Amino acid sequence: MNKKIILAADHAGFELKEEIKKFLIKEGFEVEDKGAHSYNAKDDYTDFVFEAAKKVSADKNIRGIVFGASGQGEAIAANKVKGIRAALYYGQNMEIVKLSRTHNNANILSLGARFLKKEEAIKSIKLWLKTEFSNEERHIRRVKKISEI
Repeated sequence: MNKKIILAADHAGFELKEEIKKFLIKEGFEVEDKGAHSYNAKDDYTDFVFEAAKKVSADKNIRGIVFGASGQGEAIAANKVKGIRAALYYGQNMEIVKLSRTHNNANILSLGARFLKKEEAIKSIKLWLKTEFSNEERHIRRVKKISEI
């Protein structure tokens, strides 16, 4: 996997994004931050997430991580971009994170910042980044069908 990660967040995810950015850089990742670049309680996640999703869609070797209050809207917005398979995580069972990669080849992870502590977010990101797509025929077939929609 390429060591480049695209980040995006609105005001609700801004603080966690900034913490994760520091973590990723320390881990040797090249980070491209599509915003928000400062806290603004009136910003809209769609503006930043759309830019991140376009960037990830253009390069199959990079992944993205987006942050919002619940992560729900961010995942929905990202999935509007052709080629994006955004998965949502906001805590509890880490198997969800693993399956998003092994079964669905998720290329964007959407995190619910109001539901995750920094440590849990980092743990989920580590798992997501190290987990590879299974390449099983049934999963290849399903991801292909998603791409054709």
